[in-house]
Amino acid sequence: MSSLTYDLTLAGLSVGSAAALTGVGLIVTYRATGVLNFAHGAIAMVCAYVLRQCVVEWGWPLWAGAVVTLLILAPVMGVVLERFVFRPLSVRGGDPAQTLVASIGVFVLLVGGAALLWGQGARDDAPELVSADPWGQLTVVLVLAAGVGAVIRWTRFGRELRAVVDDRGLAVLGGIDADRVAAAGWAFGAFTAGLTGVLLAPYVRLDPYGLPLLVMEVVAVAVAARMRSLPVAVVVALGVGVAQSQLTRLHPSGRAEPLLQAVGANLFVVALLVACLALPRIGTRDALPRTATARVPTPQGAWIVAVILFLIPLGFAGSDLHTSVQVPALGVVLLSLVVVTGRGGQISLGQAAYAGLGALFTALLAAGRFPGLPRLPELAALALAVVLVAPLGLLTGWPAITRRGLALALATFAVGVGVSRFVFAQPYATAGLSLDRPAGFEGDRAYYVLELALLTLALLTTHALRRGRTGRALAALRDHESGASAAGVQVPALKLLAFVAGAALAALGGGMLGMGLRAFDPTAYDPVRGLLWFAAVVVLGADSTLGALTAAALLVGLDAGARGGVAAALVGVLAVLVGRFPGGPYEAVRRLRPGREARLTATGLRARRRLQQAVRTAAPPTADPGTARPGTPRRADPDGAEQGTPRQSRPPTPHATDGAPAPPRPPSEGRAVLTTHHLQARYDGFTALDGVDLTVPPGRITAIIGPNGAGKTTLFHCLAGTVRPSQGQVRYGNRDITRLPAHARTRLGIARTFQQLAVFPTLTVAENVRVGAEQGRTPDPAAVDRALRLFALDGPLRDAPAADLPTGTLRRVELARALAGTPSVLLLDEPAAGLDTAEVTALARILRALAADGTALLVVEHDLDLVADLADVVHVMTAGRIIASGPPAHVLDTLDARETAV
Repeated sequence: MSSLTYDLTLAGLSVGSAAALTGVGLIVTYRATGVLNFAHGAIAMVCAYVLRQCVVEWGWPLWAGAVVTLLILAPVMGVVLERFVFRPLSVRGGDPAQTLVASIGVFVLLVGGAALLWGQGARDDAPELVSADPWGQLTVVLVLAAGVGAVIRWTRFGRELRAVVDDRGLAVLGGIDADRVAAAGWAFGAFTAGLTGVLLAPYVRLDPYGLPLLVMEVVAVAVAARMRSLPVAVVVALGVGVAQSQLTRLHPSGRAEPLLQAVGANLFVVALLVACLALPRIGTRDALPRTATARVPTPQGAWIVAVILFLIPLGFAGSDLHTSVQVPALGVVLLSLVVVTGRGGQISLGQAAYAGLGALFTALLAAGRFPGLPRLPELAALALAVVLVAPLGLLTGWPAITRRGLALALATFAVGVGVSRFVFAQPYATAGLSLDRPAGFEGDRAYYVLELALLTLALLTTHALRRGRTGRALAALRDHESGASAAGVQVPALKLLAFVAGAALAALGGGMLGMGLRAFDPTAYDPVRGLLWFAAVVVLGADSTLGALTAAALLVGLDAGARGGVAAALVGVLAVLVGRFPGGPYEAVRRLRPGREARLTATGLRARRRLQQAVRTAAPPTADPGTARPGTPRRADPDGAEQGTPRQSRPPTPHATDGAPAPPRPPSEGRAVLTTHHLQARYDGFTALDGVDLTVPPGRITAIIGPNGAGKTTLFHCLAGTVRPSQGQVRYGNRDITRLPAHARTRLGIARTFQQLAVFPTLTVAENVRVGAEQGRTPDPAAVDRALRLFALDGPLRDAPAADLPTGTLRRVELARALAGTPSVLLLDEPAAGLDTAEVTALARILRALAADGTALLVVEHDLDLVADLADVVHVMTAGRIIASGPPAHVLDTLDARETAV
C-alpha cells in the first residue's frame, strides 16, 4: 500500500469513527424512545464549546474538562430532555409531528443559545481529546458499539429495551419502567453526541451552525442501518469515511470537474440522499394521522393590527428601514410552509433550498449568466426564477407520495442539505454574483412598497389554496390521509400540488430577500435556517398566514435589535413547549388564564335558551339507550366474545327516522357487481388471504364475520384499494380494478368507512360531508344537505368543528361523507363501533333503506346481533379463507352448533 493511500485511509478512518459514534448514539436513542434526535448535532456542538471553555478559557486540565463535559454535562442534558420535553409528549399520546417539532426545537434552542453565549464566529483552538492518530478513535468506537450490542443482547436492561421498542404499553403492563429505559437511552445518546463533538472540533470549524449541520449530515449511517443494527452503522460509517478520503486524490477534468470534486468532498451527503430517497423508508410507525384538535381561531382585529404594523416601516429611515426590508420577503418564504405543512400536512425541512434557488436563479438571470437565456430585467428575472424553481418542488414532492412522518422529514432534509452542498457552496455557481433591485425601486422605501405588493399577491395565493374545493381537499389530506383517499381525494396529485406551490412561494420570497440584500448570500439559505423557519411556522400556527408573518417579523426583528441567536433561542423554547400547547401561543395564553371565562350577555343567554328549546322540540323520540335492541338472542362471535352487551351510554341524540329522506337511487337491476376472484395476499411470508372468491351484489347487505386474524381486514383493504393483493383479481362489473388506487375506486362509486374514525377534525361537519360530495363520481349540489338531513346533522350541528364532537356523532359524520358521493357500493368496517343502542337502531334503519334503494353494502362486523338483524348473506372467514356462506340464520346457527359440540 502506497504511503498516500495509507495516509488517506487513516484520515478516512478518523472521519468515519466520528460518524460511527453519531450513528451509534442515534440508533440507541431511537430504539429506546422511538425519537430520531435531530438535536444530536447541537448537543455535540454544545459539548465541544463547553470543553473548550473549561480548558482554553478557564485553564482546567484536559482530563477534568473531559470528565465534566462527557460524564456529567452530556448525560444530564439527555435525561433533562427526556424528562421535560419528550416524556410529556409520550404521555399525551406521542404525536409524531409534535415529537419531530420538539426535537427540531431543541436543536434550534441549543444553536441559538450557543450563538448568544459564545458568538457566531468560528473557533480554531478547540482542545484535542484524542490524538490525530485514528486508531484511538476507532478503538473507542468499536468498544462502545460492542459494549452496547452486548448490553442490548444479553442483559436484563437489553431485554427491557427491546420490549419497550416492540410495544411500550404492553411493556409497562408487564412491570417494565419504560421511563427509566427511555432516560437511559437519552443519556447514552447525549454522551455519544458529546464525544462526537469533542473529537471533531479540533479538525473542523467550531461554530454554532457548522458543527451541528456536519454531525446531522452523517445521519445517513443510522438510516442505512435501518435505525436498528449497530454493526451495520459502524461499517457504513467507516466505509463512507475511507471512500470520501480516497476520492480526494482524484482530479477530474472538463466541465464536470467542479461537481465531481463536490461529490468527492461531500460523500456523506450523497449517502444521506441515497439512504433517505432510495433505501426502504424508516419510521413507518411514525406515519400516523394528525391529532384531532380543532384549529385555534385568529383573535378578532389581529389582521388590522398586522396591516398597521407592516405599514409602519414606511416611516422609518436608515438602518431601521433597511432591516425592515427583509420582513416581507421572509414572510413570503414562510407562507410556503403554511401551504405545504399547515394546509397540506406534509413535513418539509428543505424550504430554504427552494428560497436559495429562487435568489440564485434571479441573480443568474439578471446577470445574463443563466445557460441559454439572455439577460433579463430584475422583475422579469424574479418571475422567471419562480417558474423555473416551481417544478423543482417535485424533488421533495415525489418522495412525499410514498413517505410520511419521519421518513418524509429525512427525505426533505436530505434534499435541502444536498442543494446547499452541491449548488450554494460551489464557486462555479455563485462566484461573483451580485443582485440589483428593479428599476424605479432602488431605494429602500420604494422597494418595501414593491415587497408589500408581492406579499399581498402571495397572501391571496395562499388564501386560494386554503379555501374552496382544493382547500377542503388539502385539509382532508392533512387531517387523515387514508380517509381523504377513501373520500375520493387524489392524494398523490394533491401532495405534488402542495410541494410545487410551496416551492414557487419560497422561490419568490428568496428572490425578494436577495434583491433586498443586493447580493446572493449562500449562508442565508443553509439547512439550519430551514429548520429554524419550519419550527417558527409550526409553533406560531402552521395553518395561520398571520402566524407566518408574525414569525418573519420576530426572526428579523429580534436578531437585528439584539445579539444574534435571540430569535433562534425564542423559537426553540416555543418549539420545545409544542407538546404542551399544540394549538400554539393563543392556546397557551388561554390555558394560562383559567380564571377568565367567557360570559354571555343577557341577550346571548336568551338566544341560547331559545336554541336549546328548538333543538329539544325538533329531536324525535328515541329508544331508551338502556333497553335491549330487538333481534336474535345474544350470540358469541367466532373468537369467543359475547355479543349483544349494552353499548356505551350517553344522552340520546337525534337520529334519522324511518321517514327521513334517503338519497334518490336508480333501481338495482343492471348495476355493477363487486367481485373478487382467487384473491391472495401475503405479508413477509404470512398468507393473509388464500384464494378468496366473494360477490357483493347490489341491493343486498353482505356481512363478513370471523375471528381476529381471519383476514377480514385484509380483504376489506383489497376491495377498498388500500392494499394490493399478490394474486387474484378485484372486478367492478366487467372492469378489473385490482391495481386501481383508493381515490379512483371512490370516483367509480365504491365508498368506505373505517373501524378507527376517519374524519377531518379541523373541518366542520358540513365541510367533512362536502369533501365526499365534491370528490364523488356524480357531484350533486343537493347531496350535502341531503346527507346531513339523513343523519340528523343539519341545524346548528352542521357548522360545529368535528374535533369537538362525541364518537357517535363522528361516526354519523363519516357515514354521511361516504354517502354524499352517491356510491353504488358501500364498504363498512365496524360501522357500529362506538355507538349506543339507539344510534345502532337508527343506523340499521338507514342501511336497510340504502339496500332497498339498490346500494350494495359489505359489512365487516363483530356484533352478530346486528349481522343477524341486517345481513342478507353472511360469509365466515378463518385463516384467510371463506369457510361458510349463506343466510344469517343458517350460518349463525351452524356456528352455534359447532361451538356447542366443541
